[in-house]
Amino acid sequence: MSEIPADLKYTKSHEWVRTLADGNVEVGITDHAQGALGDLVFVEVPDSGKALKVGDTFAVVESVKAASDVYAPVAGAVVEGNAALGSQPELINSEPYGAGWIMRLKPGGAPSGLLSAAEYQAHLAAEG
Repeated sequence: MSEIPADLKYTKSHEWVRTLADGNVEVGITDHAQGALGDLVFVEVPDSGKALKVGDTFAVVESVKAASDVYAPVAGAVVEGNAALGSQPELINSEPYGAGWIMRLKPGGAPSGLLSAAEYQAHLAAEG
């Protein structure tokens, strides 16, 4: 069973969102997603200042199995990409909700349409 922290919000495409104390949001991929991908070997993170709309591809994660796009769950401007992932992509495997975050974003409005932990868990169950 995948770990699903209750304090985060989620998307059906397996991204998570954490609101930070400064009003920015941190985004990564879920434990379920990293588990499905397997051992990550490369992560492309977004550049600071990049403007994103909901659903835009903002990163690529590559594993020994496949490459997968990561989609923006919130519109806004990238504040920071996680530079540590350039040399340590496996942080997403070991700490998907901690040191494995992919970007920090200044939201262009209140995030909407995100799933609670319970709703995400139900989505995973429905996916099979």
